[in-house]
Amino acid sequence: MPRFSIIVPVFKVQGYLQECLDSVLGQSYRDLEVIAVDDRSPDGCPAILDAYAARDERVRVLHLPENVGLGRARNAGMPHARGDYLLFLDSDDTLTPGALRALADRLDETGDPDVLVFDYARTHWWGGTRRNALAHVLGDAGNGDGTFTAAERPEILDLLMVVWNKAYRRGFVERGGFSFPPGYYEDTPWTFPVLLSAERIAALDRICLYYRQRRQGSILSTTSRKHFDVHEQYARVFRFVDARPALAHWRPFLHAKMGEHCLDILAKPDRLPPADRGEFFRRTAEMLAAHRPEGVRLPAALRVLRGSYAGYVLRRQSGRAGRELGRRARQARTATAARVARGRSALNLHRPLDPDLAVYSAFSHRGVLGDPAAVYHAARAVAPHIRGVWVLADEKQAAGLEPDTEYVLLGSAGYRRVTERATYFVNNVNWPGTLVKRPGSVHIHTHQGTPLKFMGADLLDKPGARLGFDVPQMLRRADRWDYSLVANRHSELVWERAFPCHFTSVRSGSPRNDVLVDAPAERGRAVRARLGIPDGDTVVLYAPTRRDYRRGGLVERIDLARFAADLGPGHTLVVRLHPSLATGPARGLGLSELHRRGVLVDATDEPHAQDVMLASDALVTDYSALMFDYANLDRPIVIHADDRDAYAASRGTYFDITAEAPGHVSRSYRELAWLFDSGTWRDAEAARLRSAFRRRFCEFDDGRAAERVVRTLMLCGRPPEDTPAAGPARVPSQTTGRDVLTPS
Repeated sequence: MPRFSIIVPVFKVQGYLQECLDSVLGQSYRDLEVIAVDDRSPDGCPAILDAYAARDERVRVLHLPENVGLGRARNAGMPHARGDYLLFLDSDDTLTPGALRALADRLDETGDPDVLVFDYARTHWWGGTRRNALAHVLGDAGNGDGTFTAAERPEILDLLMVVWNKAYRRGFVERGGFSFPPGYYEDTPWTFPVLLSAERIAALDRICLYYRQRRQGSILSTTSRKHFDVHEQYARVFRFVDARPALAHWRPFLHAKMGEHCLDILAKPDRLPPADRGEFFRRTAEMLAAHRPEGVRLPAALRVLRGSYAGYVLRRQSGRAGRELGRRARQARTATAARVARGRSALNLHRPLDPDLAVYSAFSHRGVLGDPAAVYHAARAVAPHIRGVWVLADEKQAAGLEPDTEYVLLGSAGYRRVTERATYFVNNVNWPGTLVKRPGSVHIHTHQGTPLKFMGADLLDKPGARLGFDVPQMLRRADRWDYSLVANRHSELVWERAFPCHFTSVRSGSPRNDVLVDAPAERGRAVRARLGIPDGDTVVLYAPTRRDYRRGGLVERIDLARFAADLGPGHTLVVRLHPSLATGPARGLGLSELHRRGVLVDATDEPHAQDVMLASDALVTDYSALMFDYANLDRPIVIHADDRDAYAASRGTYFDITAEAPGHVSRSYRELAWLFDSGTWRDAEAARLRSAFRRRFCEFDDGRAAERVVRTLMLCGRPPEDTPAAGPARVPSQTTGRDVLTPS
């Protein structure tokens, strides 16, 4: 008996069917069966299904004699299911890698609940991926190993009422006699009765399914009178509840849901034929009146159904007109405020600069972070008379600041006051284009690390990598730089080419790396304790970067659960995603769930990357600039470069990291696992490679970079003189691989 029976109804999806089936049959968890129901599809789907069944015994095909629709096709497949759990997968959707393994583990953890609700992400035809906006509901409900009922967690009913984001215990379905009715919105009279009847529901905060958003061809996006079916589907839900007095208290909730759902259909311009919209409105109002619970006040959003359809249309038109007037009024207020601000700025620009005022920002105003933070702390110690003010994006970013940290919000009056008078500006990204550089002000650009991938003007030949970047504007903003901090001569030569502007390169070292040069053991131990890492464990930090050949940047190169298991007892895998991936779907594709279960540690939210590095014993990365910082620790580094050619072609790299690596290189997962299993990751050859890498890329990092910047650029106003004299330095050429250049 398989663990999962996956029922796939099929009709006119020949362009998507193979991807759907491959996503199931390619799962690492193989205890499954696929019941594919050919709903008399007139295209090539029947032949595709038969071909899959011929080469994989887990696939069974049921060819229906006539087209019966999505719901009844699912019904036709259910009697053939032998698995413990039923999954319903629409034939244009796909399972995410590792989804069934995650589902099986969660079912075991929660003791085989009646229903397991999991997360999904929409994948749009234009390439975008968007996670379910209510994912936090699953995150809250999925903590721990317990189960719940809908009454205990009614917010579970706020999730999209569909059949395909749940796994159903087959015995529970059979005893409840649940089935799908004909017509559109067939998921509604299945999902509500199932969830209201289930005595044990569990949640999994993991994206297990990609819900394809097709440009055309989606049933529910088709203009048709069949959308009237929604009324009968809710009537079925009310009949189910009426037959079970114990569920009577759900009537007000279901009544409101029905009204909201019907108004949502009416509001969408592509659902109902224009001539039928009035009738749909009246039918909805009749349904609402017929099923209204006694003594329950009608929600404000549904009171529009008390009037006429003409009144509804008038309200919507007036609402749109009001919103447009409001938008124009906001634009006018913004323009007026901007004119006033420009006038004030013009007056303030005639006032002298404040020689004891420094303004800081990091990572697009995300907090006291990176090199600017190191300079800020050094200035407070070395030059306490210099007032330091941080620019933050919003109050949320200020939540974790030390109480005595002074800050202003971007674009506020306070921001304008300090940026108009400050002498020193320290940032690791460019300041907004509206910031005027005054004569006598000093702009110190720290960058975000040693460059491996193409940056600045070098992106002009990489159209995919510069998507969303206005390179000329970037260079105009860089024209404000006075000083560019570098940790090595490689960076010096690259920055001067990538940003052909009038600045002086300062061989200061990277201020943020001062703590790595000193490497205080107690700080690393404190971070380990905060992250819950057992004493004595060998900590492997995995820090992948984003990919420019994939929209959104996410490409999963490693099965993290497998890697954590292969490392074995006495090891802890710590994962830190690239900041651009931290708020996307990446963590929902398994990372958060693995962290919750203790399989690994997700350190993506740790504010200071240096803390995570100090807590680790080895680094595994691909092309992340973090490797150059990590080399200061003189701890093993493994480069996992299984897509190096694709990365170099799409983004461009200043040198071949696999040829000049800081340690051993793996080009497949098998090689990566072997490096750690055999102990090769920390052998003598790894030490030799790391030593050569450190000599080249940690050249100016001596633990005094932040103090050096303050003393020489903020107190003395000149570059440091205590760094090595200029000499020949290697820098890769965009076209020929590597040249020998002498800096002027």
